[in-house]
Amino acid sequence: MNKITDKTFDEERALYNITDTEVANCTFAGPADGESALKECRNIVVKNCNFSLRYPFWHDVNYTIENCVMDELTRAALWYSDNGVIRDSTLGGIKALRECGNTLLTDCSVNSPEFGWRCRGLEMIDCDVESQYFLFECRDIKLKNVTMKGKYSFQYVENAVIEDCNFDTKDAFWHCRNMTVKNSVLKGEYLGWYSEGLTLINCLIIGTQPLCYCKNLKLVDCTTEKCDLAFEYSDVDATITGHVDSIKNPKSGTITVDSVGEVISGDNVVACNGKVITRVRKCG
Repeated sequence: MNKITDKTFDEERALYNITDTEVANCTFAGPADGESALKECRNIVVKNCNFSLRYPFWHDVNYTIENCVMDELTRAALWYSDNGVIRDSTLGGIKALRECGNTLLTDCSVNSPEFGWRCRGLEMIDCDVESQYFLFECRDIKLKNVTMKGKYSFQYVENAVIEDCNFDTKDAFWHCRNMTVKNSVLKGEYLGWYSEGLTLINCLIIGTQPLCYCKNLKLVDCTTEKCDLAFEYSDVDATITGHVDSIKNPKSGTITVDSVGEVISGDNVVACNGKVITRVRKCG
C-alpha cells in the first residue's frame, strides 16, 4: 500500500479518491476548515488519526479505521460507505454513521445524536454509546456487549439480534420487526410499542407501560421491575420470573408469571382474550 504519515490537512477534499493507501498519525483540522477529506476512497487504512472537520468518510468502500478520534466538530463522519471496520475509535460528532452497509464497530466510544440511521449489515461489539434515535430504520444488525444511553432507540429496526447489552432508553424498539434480544437489561418507559416479531429471552425489563400494541411478542424467562400497565392490546406469549406490577388487557396469548399486583380488564376498544396465569408455589 501507499503510505501517508505524520501530516496535517485542512483543505477541501484533502485526500479525495485515494486508493490502496494507509494514512497514519495524521491530523485533519486547521484554518481552511475544509470538508470531505477522505471522500470516494477505496481500500484504505486510517490509523492513529485525529479529525476535527466535517464529512471525512463519504462514499468510501473497503476501509479500516483504527485508533482514531473524531471530535464533536466531525459532523456526519461516515455516510453512504460500504464494507468498513472501525476499531478502538471515538466517534463524537452528530449523525456519525448513516446509510452505510456492512460496517463493524469494535471497542468504540460513540457520543453522537442520530447515530446509525438507515444502515444495513451493522455489527457492534464491546461499544459504549450515547445517542438519541440510535439506529433509526436500520436492518440486519447485530449487537453484543453494547452499553447505550439515550431516548428513542431502535425505532423501525428490522432483523436484529442483540446479546449481553445494557440499554438506558425510552420509547425503544417502536415499530421494530423480527428482533431478538438475549441476556440484556432494557430500562426505560414504553418499551416496544407497535413491534412485530419481538422476542426477549432472559432479559430484565424496567419501566412503566412496556410492550403494548405488539404482534407476535414472546418473552422467555424474563424479569421485570416497576412494570405496570404491561401488554395492553398485545398478542403475547410470555414466561416471567418474579413479579409484575400490573397487566392490562392483553389481546391474545398467555402470560405466565410468579405474581402480579393487578390484572386490569375492561374498558377495552378491541376484544381482549389474553390469559394471565399465576404460578402456584409449593412450600416445604
